Amino acid sequence: MTNHSKIRVEQIDPCRWRIPRHGAMRTDGLVFASAAMIETLHQEQALQQVCNVATLPGIVGSAMAMPDIHWGYGFPIGGVAAFDENEGVVSPGGVGYDINCGVRLLRTNLEKPELETDLGRLADALFQNIPSGVGSHRNDLRLTGAEQKRMLRDGAGWAVQNGFGTINDLDHIEELGRIDDADPDRLSKRALERGQDQIGTLGSGNHFLEIDVVEVIHDEKAATALGLFPQQVVVSIHTGSRGLGYQVCADNLKTMLDASRRYGITLADRQLCCAPLTSPEGQGYLAAMACAANFAFANRQVITAWVRETFEQILRKGPADLRMSLIYDVCHNIAKYETHEIDGKERRLCVHRKGATRAFPPHHPKTPDAFKTVGQPVLIPGDMGRYSYILVGTETAFKETYGSTCHGAGRLLSRQAAKKQARGRDIFDELAKKGIILRAAGRGTVAEEISEAYKDVQDVVGVVEQAGIGKIVARLKPLAVIKG
Repeated sequence: MTNHSKIRVEQIDPCRWRIPRHGAMRTDGLVFASAAMIETLHQEQALQQVCNVATLPGIVGSAMAMPDIHWGYGFPIGGVAAFDENEGVVSPGGVGYDINCGVRLLRTNLEKPELETDLGRLADALFQNIPSGVGSHRNDLRLTGAEQKRMLRDGAGWAVQNGFGTINDLDHIEELGRIDDADPDRLSKRALERGQDQIGTLGSGNHFLEIDVVEVIHDEKAATALGLFPQQVVVSIHTGSRGLGYQVCADNLKTMLDASRRYGITLADRQLCCAPLTSPEGQGYLAAMACAANFAFANRQVITAWVRETFEQILRKGPADLRMSLIYDVCHNIAKYETHEIDGKERRLCVHRKGATRAFPPHHPKTPDAFKTVGQPVLIPGDMGRYSYILVGTETAFKETYGSTCHGAGRLLSRQAAKKQARGRDIFDELAKKGIILRAAGRGTVAEEISEAYKDVQDVVGVVEQAGIGKIVARLKPLAVIKG
């Protein structure tokens, strides 16, 4: 095996690889991947980033990476690490710029044939009603002052209180759609300004809204519990905290770099700047991060309301006919306190998930009652030209990865490389020939998001299932894609 990154990797089993502790590392690295994925990873710096994370103070267990691992800011994307509440640190690089970028899935009572004549009009209406693209905003939902701060504290609950959905939606969102201890006074004036008119918007990049069809059921029991059936129409929403979240990260990086020096923390990479969880800087970041996370929950909740309205308008059906209910909503980029068993004792840890999804098992107190017997729903988007997957969490994940698994396919090509490969191609026509309608704010984003830019998500979830850190329930195929 050619090892361009000069990092020694030991195979544990077909889908687990150990990076033995060396140098300044305080613990081992643990990577979930196939042999082919590991070979590719040796060509880039993501494995080095796993090693860098392992040098941070107070880390508990291994520095981990999921099979969608690729290079990111600070942590690799696909990175998971937990830190002791008293001895550990919090790092913005372990969360990322798009705080609580996440995905939610809505089920309907519709089957694919019922949409065939209206799919184009439905895609057009969704594209018109839900702003997308760089800097996208809604002029009719501009929040300032006390109302904006209420939204930042209450998250999806604020949206429901203001008529965007029902109280039942909240039971189907990670942390009930609200991260505790959010303090809007920790946000800069610029962060608040950037968030004023971006609630209810998709943004750009890899964010999307999709109309999908349930193409294959892999686990009948779990599918029934989730309310899924073959040929069913479902809707996926993938977006985050927009400009507000980006600004929260940017504002805190300088503070954290200064804090790292002040507390004598040696950094393997400046992008891992951090502060002790018990410090004013650490607490301040977590309070600001919680605001951005709550913004993202509210954002996806408002979009959900507009999706429901659009379906009703175009299909001329009422809520009782559509039965468009929320299956689940999960975070991708977050750091939060959770209780996990370590060496037979329960410990409160700050778990960083950077491009990774929570995957709690059956009967866990935070697994919604509707899914108690099968596990928390785990939503894994693929790319716009192939397929996505629905999984459920497992006991193995909870014990081995702090209840974490992958979050998507994971990029293979940089955005520039993808644009180069897409040059001269009509991606809209290519997707149309596959029966997929594409609506997008710009061709540049479409070029960056071609299927070849991503790993095959089927391979990614295959590793997840083989490792036991997730169980495949169903495969979805895109019918219509709304891009920024």
